[in-house]
Amino acid sequence: AVLTNDKALLAACKRLWRSVTLKRMHITGGIGPNPRNEGFTADYDLPSQRAYLETCATIGLLLWAQRLLHAEKDGRYADVVERALYNGTISGVSADGKTFFYGNPLAAHPGFDGNGRYVDEGFHYRRSEWFGCACCPPNIARLIAQIPTLLYSYAAGALYVHQYAASTARAGVGPDVVELTQKTDYPWNGRIRLSVTPSRPATWTLALRIPGWCRCATLRVNGRPVKADQVMRKGYACIRRRWAKGDRVELVLPMVPERIEAHPSARQTVGRVALQRGPIVYCLEQADNGANLAEIALPRTAKLSARRDSDLPSRAVVITARGKRPKHDRRNRALYRPAGAKGPATTSVPIKAIPYFLWAHRTPGEMLTWIRDVPG
Repeated sequence: AVLTNDKALLAACKRLWRSVTLKRMHITGGIGPNPRNEGFTADYDLPSQRAYLETCATIGLLLWAQRLLHAEKDGRYADVVERALYNGTISGVSADGKTFFYGNPLAAHPGFDGNGRYVDEGFHYRRSEWFGCACCPPNIARLIAQIPTLLYSYAAGALYVHQYAASTARAGVGPDVVELTQKTDYPWNGRIRLSVTPSRPATWTLALRIPGWCRCATLRVNGRPVKADQVMRKGYACIRRRWAKGDRVELVLPMVPERIEAHPSARQTVGRVALQRGPIVYCLEQADNGANLAEIALPRTAKLSARRDSDLPSRAVVITARGKRPKHDRRNRALYRPAGAKGPATTSVPIKAIPYFLWAHRTPGEMLTWIRDVPG
């Protein structure tokens, strides 16, 4: 559409985009819940345990978003690139790069495969060394290799920073060359420091994406505050000035653990919340929280805390809170029993959530992304 300047085709692409991202995309950026056609079903059909969400499909969504971003500088496209990159794609490869997921469900239970189909009681859905149809492993390897191409672009007198990662780039800005260096521990820390080194002083725009998950970004140029909300344009803080060697920009994107709810039409997630911090979506694993994860409830008043965990790769940030579990009388062996007017008593339990992309690296067991949401 862009290469041929076909406006009707581009408009169709955007209509499809809105349909996918507003009605059919999972919180991890995964798409295509149906294993039969490796594709879509109906609007707001967003299951967890039987979600297929092939790694290749999520990569396809990411690349589609990147193409639309080149056609129109709108932060919504870059937000989806980020969501897919940090969640639904890299979950498809182990931290050591040796094993792979084909499908990426949002819940797992012993005995069932990645599509929610029963295998046997001792089965655990884990990454595999290879597949008969091995499209996902080389696809994710290719994506990781091309991550540098996702970070920056230049258009219409503006140098855009779409994604944040420690890096150095050299870009043509009009007749000049600009070297831009990022220093950051993103996505674990939202502080980004940029050094600007143009070949000569010149006036142009530096456009920094403010992610959709960020509520209150702070921005400074050479130590002086810039009101980000006053220079926003389609999800980017656009700083136009005369840039010179030695200029420094600091952007802080506060990363606060928060509860995320789905659209009320997404029936499988009604009454549940997911946890997110910055661009990272989190999940519960049996290794940290014990069996029967579906029993765990997260009170709305429970404080969410974040900390680095030395037991996880890269000392990833985990989210902790106090949750509730019901006190069932397990001596009653009846499959069904009267519920009672007040329901079962509950006990307070610690909850630990890890980044979704790091699940299935430890002792096999259950996994759950959408957690029961209850009043405090």
